[in-house]
Amino acid sequence: MTSKLQAVRGMNDLLPVASPRWRGAEQRLQAVLARYGYEEIRLPLLEPTELFARTIGEVTDIVEKEMYTFLDRNGDSLTLRPEGTAGVVRAGIEHGLFQGQLLRLWYQGPMFRHERPQRGRYRQFHQIGAECFGSAEPELDAELIAMTAQFWRELGLTGLHLQINSLGSREARAAYRERLQTYFRDHHAALDTDSQRRLETNPLRILDSKNPDLAALIGAAPSLPEHLDAGSRAHFERLCTLLDGLGVAYTVNPRLVRGLDYYGRTVFEWVTDALGAQGTVCAGGRYDTLVEQLGGRPTPAIGFALGLERLLDLLAATGIDPSVARSVWYVVSTPGACRMQALSLAQRLRSEPDAPTVLMDHASGNFGKQIQRADKAGADVALILGEDELATGTVTVRLLRAARPTQETVPQASIQATVNRLAAENCP
Repeated sequence: MTSKLQAVRGMNDLLPVASPRWRGAEQRLQAVLARYGYEEIRLPLLEPTELFARTIGEVTDIVEKEMYTFLDRNGDSLTLRPEGTAGVVRAGIEHGLFQGQLLRLWYQGPMFRHERPQRGRYRQFHQIGAECFGSAEPELDAELIAMTAQFWRELGLTGLHLQINSLGSREARAAYRERLQTYFRDHHAALDTDSQRRLETNPLRILDSKNPDLAALIGAAPSLPEHLDAGSRAHFERLCTLLDGLGVAYTVNPRLVRGLDYYGRTVFEWVTDALGAQGTVCAGGRYDTLVEQLGGRPTPAIGFALGLERLLDLLAATGIDPSVARSVWYVVSTPGACRMQALSLAQRLRSEPDAPTVLMDHASGNFGKQIQRADKAGADVALILGEDELATGTVTVRLLRAARPTQETVPQASIQATVNRLAAENCP
């Protein structure tokens, strides 16, 4: 017996019933990005494995345990992208996009990490991300963070909280790293297996541990803000002042370090208590050395990524449906010449500016059965073409969602005006 084929574990189908909510959320986010001057870039799903090893960090969980990596037929090591920033930087260098002026880019699409699937954390997940290159000023950080705050206002979301921190300069982090290693070595036996592994390679990641048994130990660890260099401290203080002036509320979280090696100075996360353990919806930070690290000219930059699955879960949890409503018209007719005329009418209506969704009934059956199918399809309006309408060049317009039966027979050129008038007359 042939086994039943199913989707790969942790990689989910997005069914038509959910698509309008996704599309509505994406369109609202894209509209905000456009208002801030961001332009779309579309990136390959596959990149050379070296790209992520050099940017994310070879000793991070993503590179060590989570990437989908394989050899192609030429023996080249390729990886399904686990995040978007590295690909944007690679594309910018390859195509000469970094020319000194501010460059604002956004991307959207699936990412891949081999994690244990759970709500809000899947092996194929989707992100919208934005990156801005060309300025090291805190004003840019404030503008980008304010844009993410605008996302939530656009969607009608409340209950998201902004956490910010500064990781300081590379030199400051190196000094802090040594201090942190000394502290955790003195408590080596109390660390879990992952933290013991990170101790010698990336001790800042211990601060990001979700193990509740380590909370007290991490809470007593040396604080990163106390080790900031003067320039980073001034940069961060200016950012806080700017966010205050913009009315963007935040909490300084000295344990916020982010999971990718390329971050420095500003880092931030938008978190919620409504999604359980997977509470980070949007996160990002500054990565001023990454372009140079990959072979480009020194180019300061900052960006973020927003998890769409978590955003849609949060919208559902708060009762918000971001779907953009579309009117649906359903054309019904009798067979023969009327059916041909109905096809032509449907095609003409779909060609008009701001056309509604126009469905055509292609099954057999009388008007009553076709109207039933129109109702089942969620149509707002039925357009009826019978022998009488064909002879007179008219169409019968029937509102299917009106409180009382409402229909009129009108010239075909008057369909839209008639629908508008009848809908207005029947508004509750």
